[in-house]
Amino acid sequence: MGSSRNKFTSLLLMFCLVVLVRAEYAKYKDPKQPLAVRINDLLGRMTLAEKIGQMTQIERVNATAEAMSKYFIGSVLSGGGSVPAPQASAGDWASMVNEMQKGSLSTRLGIPMIYGIDAVHGNNNAYRATIFPHNIGLGATRDPMLVKRIGEATALEVRATGISYAFAPCIAVCRDPRWGRCYESYSEDPKVVQAMTTLISGLQGDAPSDYTGRPYVGGSKKVAACAKHYVGDGGTYMGINANNTIIDTHGLMSIHMPAYYNSIIRGVSTVMVSYSSWNGEKMHANHFLITDFLKNKLKFRGFVITDYEGIDQITSPPGVNYSYSVEAGIGAGIDMVMVPFAYTEFIDDLTYQVKNNIIPMSRIDDAVYRILRVKFTMGLFENPFADPSLAGELGSHVSSEQRNSFLSHFIRLDYSIFSDVSSSACRNTAKLPVKLSGNPWCC
Repeated sequence: MGSSRNKFTSLLLMFCLVVLVRAEYAKYKDPKQPLAVRINDLLGRMTLAEKIGQMTQIERVNATAEAMSKYFIGSVLSGGGSVPAPQASAGDWASMVNEMQKGSLSTRLGIPMIYGIDAVHGNNNAYRATIFPHNIGLGATRDPMLVKRIGEATALEVRATGISYAFAPCIAVCRDPRWGRCYESYSEDPKVVQAMTTLISGLQGDAPSDYTGRPYVGGSKKVAACAKHYVGDGGTYMGINANNTIIDTHGLMSIHMPAYYNSIIRGVSTVMVSYSSWNGEKMHANHFLITDFLKNKLKFRGFVITDYEGIDQITSPPGVNYSYSVEAGIGAGIDMVMVPFAYTEFIDDLTYQVKNNIIPMSRIDDAVYRILRVKFTMGLFENPFADPSLAGELGSHVSSEQRNSFLSHFIRLDYSIFSDVSSSACRNTAKLPVKLSGNPWCC
């Protein structure tokens, strides 16, 4: 009798344990599940607050573990020069990122955050990182494979600091040398800029041929890339930064758009919108170019992110009608908003607009679906923390054999580019409206 009772009790306990395990099982946590199943399972569990949190990217100075968990923040960034400490080591960076990540993982659903940084010619915000020539110099090499190698090195040095997202490459086509950011452009020739999208493959890895349109990040030594600034930022009137690009549709599509085609083919994870306008309409509010063309026509499946406080720039002066800017930007198809400081205002405003049917829930779900797709693709749910074994990669490309390989390659290219320059080139043939005593190359 006692033996039967014990067997019954054991069976009951086993049954309860199975029920408990089943209750705790979540498909989105299972890496064996198909990607779409994981995304839909997680999206279906999320509240409005959790969804809007995923759409919010804040500055690192505000990203305490408490803020990350309270507002369900989906992403953090370092603005220019924003570092954890002067001369911070790779370990300092990784410790900071890990603390923020702990805040994200402590939430009900444990969705990891993604940390982004401007690694535009190497991991240039990090002390002792390898700094490579800027895009204008790399474009002059006409060597896409060299650019890819630089992307590979940059990815390792970004990952060394615990960061998994690089705001690069800039694929602007500079059409006016008066533009103060021409050095960020590979060329005035769209074909050259197209060729240099190999940087994306260096940063993210080589996407399989069937990945067209979908984000691809090939492992924990790679980072999510960002094609920017969509679109026409290099063609503004008189070269004035963030100004108006006055050009017909054919011109926009044949000059400024082609590099985005290549970026999407390479599986770029994100696209950043430009501060500039196209024929008077702010890019951050351009539904046709963001949703109808980029997302629907080109089948881009990653997420669209604003530039730094880009939502504010929709109005003139910036921020004068913030509610309108939020409605216009999110309605145009922006998925993640770079709102470094006034993030609670953004969260409150977007929440109000969704609850009052100004912005439909379907638009929010589309944005969050895209963000989650990138995070799952990156493997952040399985490996959310920094890999300490990569710390030694920071700066390693200036003190190793790879450095010598890079340098010798550049020396050969420099020779081939400049060896034909003769004294006859030192004549004043300047076409810009500036007064020169001679060719500026002749010091």
